[in-house]
Order: sequence, then structure tokens, then C-alpha cells
Amino acid sequence: MTTPRRTFLKKTAAAAAALGAVPGMPFAQTLANRSFTPQSGAWRTFDVTTRVDIIKPQGATQVWLPIPSVNSDYQRSLDNSFSTNGTGQMKSDGKDGAKMLYVEFAGSQATPYVELTSRVQTQSRAVDWSQKNAAPDDADTLKYFTRATTLIPTDGIVRKTALAATQGAKSDVEKTQKIYDWIVANTYREPKVRGCGVGDIKTMLETGDLGGKCADLNALFVGLCRSVGVPARDVYGIRLVPSAFGYKELSGNPASLKGAQHCRSEAYLKGYGWVAMDPADVAKVMRLETADWIKTTINPVVSPVNKALFGGWEGNWMAYNTAHDIALPKSKGEVLGFFMYPMAENAAGRFDPYAPDDFKYQITAKEIKA
Repeated sequence: MTTPRRTFLKKTAAAAAALGAVPGMPFAQTLANRSFTPQSGAWRTFDVTTRVDIIKPQGATQVWLPIPSVNSDYQRSLDNSFSTNGTGQMKSDGKDGAKMLYVEFAGSQATPYVELTSRVQTQSRAVDWSQKNAAPDDADTLKYFTRATTLIPTDGIVRKTALAATQGAKSDVEKTQKIYDWIVANTYREPKVRGCGVGDIKTMLETGDLGGKCADLNALFVGLCRSVGVPARDVYGIRLVPSAFGYKELSGNPASLKGAQHCRSEAYLKGYGWVAMDPADVAKVMRLETADWIKTTINPVVSPVNKALFGGWEGNWMAYNTAHDIALPKSKGEVLGFFMYPMAENAAGRFDPYAPDDFKYQITAKEIKA
């Protein structure tokens, strides 16, 4: 027979698990200790290494590896070096400034490989909403980041959704906050989606299927912002190391970063400049951080993340680029919607970038201490 006390204890344990309690720590203390408060000011240096081995070559093979190409107030993209038994050279997409290492292997090469190491410095971000003194970006840049792309249209159902979401908002900050809140309230993390998702926001809205991953949810945020005149952009990158705040779903394992790719976003707000945004990570914490799917942002596990990721993010992550509609140099394959995974092609066609064990690539990170 189940006693009332045993029932109470079972329910309390379940509640603790749902709220992210730490085994051995008093429940109330665990909730009180939950925080997520990234702040800028402390730069960290990393060497990020991507190794590709072509296990079963079929004729001539080509490989494209993304290189960190963002230089900003949150990242310094420094040196790159590589070794290979093919022919490699640094290239750019020539439009959005996305850099890459391009390697060709002859069909006679029995064991093609390439290893790329990129050094970057990163720091966390947190906007100071009391200060509105950022220098304005140039008009052409801002216009460019309100454009439509193949996967991010800005008319039709996208604009209709954005207008409804931002009803009553007068400033760009208010519009952006309402869109951020709409994404968190109406979309959700869908773990079954492969990789980081596709980012086809029109199809998401037309079908009403608003589940996805970061390249879906943050692309939807960017598209809604652009459609009502707020410049916004996706920032494609990869998590490098664990979160300093103990969030397992906001962490990377530096010994193996397969699957650690993560897309973030930014919105341009007058007086504040380019401001960090990441509603997709709020959805990830809600769905996966605890044993149960959390459905509210007032939950003490979700609340600090929801607050901080409107205007900030943690610097345990490296940005590759902000590019869309990328034609890989010398590729016979389709144009990419975005570029944050190793890519390769051979006589049989394009490799599956979401299958790193079949493709045979590994990404690792090493923090360089001063």
C-alpha cells in the first residue's frame, strides 16, 4: 500500500526533478542557486580543431570547412592553420564574408584527410539597457539585414504573423521584445529534427508546425523582425565548453563537439547597436534541461535564461558567420541555406553533414590559458 507520506515524497521528488534540483542539495537551496547571468569583460582563447577523414573515397573528393570569420565586440577571429594530403586553400563566399577552407583530393588518394585549427577569442554579452549611446551602423548594412532570403521571406504569412505579434509596439525594442516573447510562447524544441534544422520559416508558419531546432526557431525570429523593419541576422556557430552556470543543454563537450553546432541571432536596436538574442535556447532549456518538459517561463530553471537571452549570451560559443544562400566554390551541389557544418562531395554526390560518424569528422576545442 502506498502511504500518504510516500506519495508526498514521490511527488516532491518529481517536482524537484522538473525544476532542475541537484541530487543531495536541499530543494529550496537548488532553486535559489539557479542563475544565468553572462556578463562581458573576460576574454577566453580557444583552439578549435576540425578533422575530416574520407573513409571510402569514390573518385575525386572536395571538402569545405567553415572558418570563424566574425570579428566583433564578442569575438576575435585570429589564426587558422591546416594540414592535409590534398590541395587546400582559404576561400570566401564573396558576399557575406563567410570564410572556409577548401580542399581537393585526387581520385588516386587512398586515405584523404584534412585537419583545420582555428584560434578565436570569445566573451559573453549582456546589453546595458540604461545606456543608449552605441554608434549607428551604416545604412547599407542595416538595409542588407532586412532583406529576404530563400528560407527567410519577409512578406506574406511572415509579415502577417509579425504584425499580429507586434501589435501595439511603438519602438524597435518593443517590437523585438514582442517577437522574442512570441517565439518563446508559440514555438518549441523538437528533438527529432536532424541537425540544427532547416530554417524554412514560411513552411513552418503555413503548416502550423512550429517545432524545430535553433536554425528553425532563431530564423523565424530573424524573419519576423526583418518583416517589420528591424534589422536582424542569424549567427551560425558551435558551442565549445560547458556553461559556467551549470546548464547542461547550453554546454559543449570540448573533447567531442559533434552535434554542438548552434545558431544564435542578433537584432539591431537604435542606440544599442547589434544586440544578442537566442529564443531558441530558451525553448531548448524548457524541453530538455530537466526530465519533464517545462511549459512556462516563470519556472526557476527557465526564467533566468529567458531574461538573459534577450540581450545577452554566454561566451562558451564560437561564431562562424552570418551568411545565407551560400554557393560553395566549385561545388556541383545545391546552394546552402546556411553554413556551419563541414561539407564534402565526391563522385557519388554530397555527403550528409548531419552524420559525422558516416562522414567521419570530429571537432574539438582546447582552451588556451594565459
